[in-house]
Amino acid sequence: MGGAVVDDSPPGVKAPDGGWGWAVLAGGFVVTGFSYAFPKAVSVFFKELIREFDVGYSDTAWISSILLAMLYGTGPLCSVLVNRFGCRPVMMVGGLFASLGMILASFATSIIHIYLCAGVITGLGLALNFQPSLIMLNRYFSEKRPLANGLAAAGSPVALCCLSPLGQVLQYNYGWRGGFLILGGILLNCCACGALMRPLLPPKKLEESIPVAAKEKKPQPKKKLLDFSVFKDRGFLIYTIAASIMVLGLFVPPVFVVSYAKGLGYEDTTSALLLTILGFVDMFARPASGLIAGLKCVRPRIVYLLSFAMLFNGITDIIGSQAKDYPGLVVFCIFFGMSYGMVGALQFEVLMNIVGTEKFSSAIGLVLLMEAIAVLLGPPAAGRLLDATHQYMHIFLLAGCEVTLSAIVIALGNFLCLRRRKEHPDAKMEMAVIAAEKEGLNCGAEEDHVAEVEPKKKESALEAGEEVMMVKEMGENRAERTQRYEE
Repeated sequence: MGGAVVDDSPPGVKAPDGGWGWAVLAGGFVVTGFSYAFPKAVSVFFKELIREFDVGYSDTAWISSILLAMLYGTGPLCSVLVNRFGCRPVMMVGGLFASLGMILASFATSIIHIYLCAGVITGLGLALNFQPSLIMLNRYFSEKRPLANGLAAAGSPVALCCLSPLGQVLQYNYGWRGGFLILGGILLNCCACGALMRPLLPPKKLEESIPVAAKEKKPQPKKKLLDFSVFKDRGFLIYTIAASIMVLGLFVPPVFVVSYAKGLGYEDTTSALLLTILGFVDMFARPASGLIAGLKCVRPRIVYLLSFAMLFNGITDIIGSQAKDYPGLVVFCIFFGMSYGMVGALQFEVLMNIVGTEKFSSAIGLVLLMEAIAVLLGPPAAGRLLDATHQYMHIFLLAGCEVTLSAIVIALGNFLCLRRRKEHPDAKMEMAVIAAEKEGLNCGAEEDHVAEVEPKKKESALEAGEEVMMVKEMGENRAERTQRYEE
């Protein structure tokens, strides 16, 4: 199983689905907003940076690309740090890095300096906030997790609606240097969000119910800092391949839509309004998708809902490539915001369903690493294509085809490769355990499966592999418990 982290949910602690979890959700909302909105919001400064450093579109696109690549590519590093030190300290250090990077970038004398400061340092800081916030959200929510993921993901469009016009105002009044400096100060709020990530505490009754012999005689296994066993899961492999293809084109339209409007002759403020429209629609699409994903009839098939969202996004890009005026771009942003919000709300919920709670801290780091190369190449490749053709139609078409292909891969992969595996008894048992942790969806499992699931649901206090046989009757004496435990 996945490595247990320092502030991991202690054995037997059920996700509260509320309480302090709402504070954790608020912190995740802000962190997600900064993590995903910053690479897009920085694009409002591209025109000034091109003029300042005499570079092309592809050169400035590397800023957003490096930010996203750091957010994705440092996934395993974040997993190791979280598994070693816990979510709270990692997030607070990450907030300092994120702020420091933008402050240093405001003193840049070349585009390379901006790559290193705004791209690498700020990107690393945002990564150290984003991944731990998802891990903590996964620990505090179980039955309400789809909704919680949707609400947390809504932080991205909300921040985009605020940061895009704010960036225009800062650029107009203080120039790009002053804008970077002020944005660096705003990023210090990530430290406050990290302070909200309070570890879950085990109930006293649970501590008393654990057999003393089990506590004293059995040594604790060495905790894994990064669990590579997730690659043995075909569902995880299919998800990773599809997600890597998807991110090649997913972030291209938001990065270039403002420049698209400027290229058609519209003013800077009018052009930046497109990101606000996109973010406003996205803001409502994410919680709505979370509500739909939480329905009992939808949740077991959530991977196909994600596939539909990806297909919707890809087709929107393809049709939007034919926009010739500002109203056409507005319509594109409305539909792109819907589809983009659906993908954003569902992608990590699907991953949580595939690997489970214990493996999620390692799985998300490995997934983000696999996606990093695609994220790094996507926007710059689109920028180079734009420099060669001087037409935005081609880059939007390419992005749409890539996202559409990813939808086909994940849908067909799950339908053709995983259907037989689910019929295997071991797979049914794993599905039953996951269902018992979430919504009790194991009503159709066999009786012997239920007999194993129910004790784990009541007392998941003992780690898998250590204390598999749970005590079924409270009246048994300690000797019988110890003998059964050792067997």
